[in-house]
Amino acid sequence: MYATAIPLPTGRYRDVMRGPDGAILWERDWRSNVVVAGTRRLLASYLRGQPTALGIGALAIGQGLAAWDVTPPAAPTEAETALTDTHPFLVTGAALAMSFLNGDVVSATPTNRLQIVATIGPGVPPWPDGNHVAANLREFGLMATLAGAPLLVNLVRHPVIAKDPLSTLERTIWLLF
Repeated sequence: MYATAIPLPTGRYRDVMRGPDGAILWERDWRSNVVVAGTRRLLASYLRGQPTALGIGALAIGQGLAAWDVTPPAAPTEAETALTDTHPFLVTGAALAMSFLNGDVVSATPTNRLQIVATIGPGVPPWPDGNHVAANLREFGLMATLAGAPLLVNLVRHPVIAKDPLSTLERTIWLLF
């Protein structure tokens, strides 16, 4: 058995916040994200043909910890298995668009680069609620399913984004295999 694991895929993301009229309020440069080790199990399951290995089906967004606004958290590691927020909001369905990329151009055929665009529209997440005092976003992770259980694919912790109920956050994530 090999003592050294093959490196994990890499990832990047960027955010664009739009106002109610669609105008860009702000945009952030591309940043790295951490593709976590659970991705290895998911890929091995796909290659074996496991019918219980389902692809990315959600973007979990969480509030993280307010203390991170004063003292930023340590960077996520490959060993992470969940967001800090135990009640994250899941962006799914039509709000989560996926495509292959050839360089930075959408490709109709499979490539080694996957783009996920999450559109987090007005009133999303529906916070405050019983677990969140405000719509303050500090972390996110792509979620797949393996053997009927949610599986974290990547993880980012970032400075707080105070999302007002009328704005739309467009989060673009690239995974490079």
